[in-house]
Amino acid sequence: MSSNSLIPEFEAKLARYADLLVRVGVGLTPGGKVRITAPVEAAHFARLVQRAAYRAGALDARLGYGDAHADLALYEDGSDEAVGFLPSWQAQEREAMVADGYAFIGILGDDPSLLAGVDGGRVARRSKAMAQAFQKVSEATGNFDVSWTVAAIATPAWAQAIFPELPEADAVARLWEDIFTVTRVDTPDPVGAWQAHLAGLQARTERLNQQRFAALHFQSEHSQGELGTDLTVGLADGHFWQGGAERAKNGVLGVPNFPTDEVFTAPHRDRVDGVVVASKPLSVRGQLVEGIRMRFEAGRAVEVTATRGEDTLRQLIATDEGAARLGEVALVPASAPVARTGTLFLNTLFDENAASHIALGRAYPTTVRPDLIGAAESPTSFADLGGNHSLIHVDWMIGSPGMNVDGVRTDGSREALMRDGEWVI
Repeated sequence: MSSNSLIPEFEAKLARYADLLVRVGVGLTPGGKVRITAPVEAAHFARLVQRAAYRAGALDARLGYGDAHADLALYEDGSDEAVGFLPSWQAQEREAMVADGYAFIGILGDDPSLLAGVDGGRVARRSKAMAQAFQKVSEATGNFDVSWTVAAIATPAWAQAIFPELPEADAVARLWEDIFTVTRVDTPDPVGAWQAHLAGLQARTERLNQQRFAALHFQSEHSQGELGTDLTVGLADGHFWQGGAERAKNGVLGVPNFPTDEVFTAPHRDRVDGVVVASKPLSVRGQLVEGIRMRFEAGRAVEVTATRGEDTLRQLIATDEGAARLGEVALVPASAPVARTGTLFLNTLFDENAASHIALGRAYPTTVRPDLIGAAESPTSFADLGGNHSLIHVDWMIGSPGMNVDGVRTDGSREALMRDGEWVI
């Protein structure tokens, strides 16, 4: 961790953070089971989460650790066969946990540039192999068969990437301060603060679901003489807005992301047209992609450029047929807590909650009305409504203080939803 771990006040905040992930993040109740995954650097915090789970009555709170440097060793010294190999038991274990009703808590904190010097083709191959192996698990969690949440801790490598001008200890302390702020851990009653925040997000989604817009139109101001975003995102037939807390199919109410300030729904895979420009860098597959610009026609990205990491971006959208189409559109006010920190986190979990965003790849079946896809939730019927299928789901930020968003109805009439990055409804 850091020297902060010796400070009682800091330890108290860590304990509140851990309790928040268990009680609000996955809504763990007595007799529940949870799988906690974390980088090795997060061992201290992961143990606090495990203790919080047992205090909440968990029957099993199972810890699993990952090491990004082990991935680096594979990419730099492993054979091509090793890069593409995953033992079948890895996915089978996770599938068995889903079937047994385990909740999942994922803790992040990796160095966003660790794989910057690695052959992008090897990273793409490994990522696709993992996506294929864990496809059933991804679909189950995407459908909220069980509750899950993702959060982050401050690690030296991540903190130094964000605050390179600061000494390591100061950078870690600054990042922890930001994390505690945007997750509301620094409030007197974090659980109560989250309950109030979630109620506000629910009210927003209810309002949007009442409107039944056919599309959203995004337009940003001109920048440096060049046209910014001018994008129309058609929405899936029977689309359903979500945000904040989600109730899993096993009845447990949880919050998938800490922090979260988004409301989101499913685009129609064939009804996206126009130009969109990223407002923040994207950290994906251990590499940074900056200056993204895409042009869409009939739902597909037909022109793709980036000022940095373009090869990574092109490999990403070449994953499968659905990777060049959209699976999510999300609205976030420019004054959200993450944006107010003024920090570029170089981590999608945080940065996507500072700006409206879109996601390439897989759409969530929960973002269309369940009565339209039936009890079986067959992939064919979901696709008929416009839902996109892919092995990937990658969010990238397009919102800014200069962004305007309109809701467009089937008759062409419009309603202003956001002006200059802020809600007006």
